[in-house]
Amino acid sequence: MKLISVQEKEANQRLDKLLARYLKEAPKSFLYKMLRKKNITLNGKKADGSEKVQAGDEIRIFLSDETYEKFAGKSEAKKVSYPTTQLSIIYEDEHILLVNKPMGMLTQKAQPSDVSLNEYVLGYLQQTGQWDEAEGFRPSVCNRLDRNTSGIVVCGKSLAGLQQMAEVLRDRSMHKYYQCLVCGQMKDSQRIEGYLWKNPVTNKVTIWQEEKPDAQKIVTEYRPLKVFRDCTLLEVCLITGRSHQIRAHLASVGHPIIGDYKYGIRKVNDRYQKTYGLQGQLLHSCRLELPDRKPPLEELSGKIFTAELPEIMKKIIRDLEKET
Repeated sequence: MKLISVQEKEANQRLDKLLARYLKEAPKSFLYKMLRKKNITLNGKKADGSEKVQAGDEIRIFLSDETYEKFAGKSEAKKVSYPTTQLSIIYEDEHILLVNKPMGMLTQKAQPSDVSLNEYVLGYLQQTGQWDEAEGFRPSVCNRLDRNTSGIVVCGKSLAGLQQMAEVLRDRSMHKYYQCLVCGQMKDSQRIEGYLWKNPVTNKVTIWQEEKPDAQKIVTEYRPLKVFRDCTLLEVCLITGRSHQIRAHLASVGHPIIGDYKYGIRKVNDRYQKTYGLQGQLLHSCRLELPDRKPPLEELSGKIFTAELPEIMKKIIRDLEKET
């Protein structure tokens, strides 16, 4: 008999989904059969799998050790050690982790061979004893930044953390602010709208002012923080959050982000690359403002988190200030 005590980070999910994580090699039909025959019970009672489990609940699985190991995928599986690196952690509690992602790091894998922030977070939690893959639950990043965009990435350490952060990202109640350095002078705050279409082959987006088939409505707000001789430091608020939205939207109004070779001006980018060794666009996710949250994340209600600008961006801004 195997006893599973439901942990806080596993709470508020359906019993059948939790069982599928522990017995990942078992067909769903087998799990439901075991529930019907009371070979799997919840708090000593018969269950059908639709119940929402809570922290402290006890799941008993009446299978032989060999059968359990077979369906858990442990008989031949080797423990995976995830890679580690020095993470710039902005905030951490038992449910979420906020990381200041550096320019040049993938948020999630694009290819199976890639190593991304997601793997580094798993490695950090594994190394610090906060997570074991055998638990069945896997922490994950909740939002994605482009490889060459730096700044705040939200990671869920518990199921409640993942669910609530996914909710505020989906309903746009969590406000996300960016800072970027763009070509040209922009002296007025504005709200710009358009329609974005992404080419799945080239991974490049096109912005139209009029509605087009398969194009998504986008809204971007910005305000100038500092205006220099031939560029501007902007704060941008994403009202909608689409792929490459800030980069393509600003480029569409004639003010591409410096360092952005996909949507920007090559001559300008080459100059900054030669002078500073710049390897990506000067776009940084600098601030998150959270709405009211329900338990167990209620202490995050109204919290504001900020991420320091990367050193190369701070140096470029200092040099531009000297010129003005």
